[in-house]
Amino acid sequence: MTPRFLLLTFASLALTARAELKLPAIIGDNMVLQQQQANPIWGWDAPGTDVSVTFNGKTKTAKADDKGKWTVKLDPAPVNAKPATLSIKGSSTRELKNVLVGEVWICSGQSNMGFTVERTWDADLEVAQAKHPLIRLISVPQVGTQEIQDDFKGQWEECSPTNVGAFTAVGYHFGRILHEMLGVPVGLIDNAWGGSACEAWVRRDLLENDPRFKPLVERFKKVEDSFSQEAFDKQAAAYQKKLDEYQVARREAAKARKPAPPAPAGRAPQNMMTGQKRPGNLYAGVLHPTIGYGIKGVVWYQGESNAGEAKEYRELFPFMIQHWRNEWKQGDFPFYWVQLADFKAHQAEPGDSDWAELREAQTLSMSKLPKTGQCIITDLGEANDIHPKNKRDVAERLARWALVNDYGQKLVYRSPELKDAKFNGNKALLTFDFAPNGLRTVDIDEPKGFAICGEDKKWVWAQAAIIGGSKKGTNQIEVSSPSVAKPVAVRYAWSDNPVCNVYSAEGLPVTPFRTDDFPMMTDHANPNGVHAQAAKRAEEVNARLEARKKAAAAKAK
Repeated sequence: MTPRFLLLTFASLALTARAELKLPAIIGDNMVLQQQQANPIWGWDAPGTDVSVTFNGKTKTAKADDKGKWTVKLDPAPVNAKPATLSIKGSSTRELKNVLVGEVWICSGQSNMGFTVERTWDADLEVAQAKHPLIRLISVPQVGTQEIQDDFKGQWEECSPTNVGAFTAVGYHFGRILHEMLGVPVGLIDNAWGGSACEAWVRRDLLENDPRFKPLVERFKKVEDSFSQEAFDKQAAAYQKKLDEYQVARREAAKARKPAPPAPAGRAPQNMMTGQKRPGNLYAGVLHPTIGYGIKGVVWYQGESNAGEAKEYRELFPFMIQHWRNEWKQGDFPFYWVQLADFKAHQAEPGDSDWAELREAQTLSMSKLPKTGQCIITDLGEANDIHPKNKRDVAERLARWALVNDYGQKLVYRSPELKDAKFNGNKALLTFDFAPNGLRTVDIDEPKGFAICGEDKKWVWAQAAIIGGSKKGTNQIEVSSPSVAKPVAVRYAWSDNPVCNVYSAEGLPVTPFRTDDFPMMTDHANPNGVHAQAAKRAEEVNARLEARKKAAAAKAK
């Protein structure tokens, strides 16, 4: 035998010894498979290895490719609430236990989707009641990267009081309602990341190759070009030092029975390169490892981080939804979202609002894509907390969309939306869709939240009346103001934190709207918009700094 032959033989033996069947975390014990669907099952093994997957009495086969990946598609299976075994044979054998067949939903977005059960109102009762072994939970860790990830650390678990507290509250309640209404197993995949921007959930190259998002990519490119890992590490170390010193001082104060010292000001430095706002980061690090797993649909709660770019969101959000559908290769799966809640201080006078513009972008997305929908929650927010604690009602409104459109239930599910606005003399007559039994008010009889303007575009609060009365009215509302002789536009619930009180007869709040197409405050081309004003302020600051430098230099001479 030649040395070369021995070397190759030993290398081959070593490769064989290391080769083993490997599965992604999304495929494992306790998982739920989507019913009546040809679900992909995949993993890795030594290149060329024959792999067989047996489930529900049927076997599918595949061969690992040159990179070791293999994929099979199971035959569609009916609902099964009895624990079953899925067997996989390759270079080794795996038997996945306690597998169910039912409904699978992804729960995604930013912090209000990530907001956990243990932080909600009545958390003690919610956690104690969460004994649902047929609801299965899995959470994807927060990994922000430009490098495509194929797996993550996590596992499916039966829903119980021991684990539900740390799970998404909106997602859990949504799944619980489906489970209780449909009587089937439910699998929930939580991949939400607080503060995440919509562009982070989209593949980077798609954004770079689409002219619509060139400004977005360029904005973040400036951040990337100016980022210094060394400077960030120094900032992080300095902050950690302050935090450590604070903890020591706090312990010493407790021993001496003295008041605790104030906590360090500000937040920990954020690494923008590995964070949740960098374009493509969450697609690569969080979403990609789950792409292909059989799902029924997605529930989404996000938008706060994009409010300052609401005009851009009109294109970006539906683009992201279609992108996800293309990646999954399941067709137009249902995609339902939560419109932004009411938040921040009340506006004394009507006017512009970036949060209102973001809500409008969300509403417009329904007309751009099939099988989409939104629940309105301008009555469920908290002025002083961006994370309202009532997540049960949010989930119930989301669940109505799925129960009606995907499961054939007969329920009211869609908030009233403006259908038509007619201006005649000093009044506007508004007609609404999705209010078959009419409209009503809550708290007080007079409808609140309407603003009106004339050709001067000066907004004033309007008087409004539901045709037919405030308790059992029709689907029409008359709006006017004694200070506007000839109105040209009406808005409703158009502010960060609107005071509004009109609902459908069944109790769903009217969708915020405007009848005008005036320049948006989040439009970069608007000279009076937030971006132009911010640029102007930045120029003024730079001018003052430059003047100080010149003055200091002159004084030094």
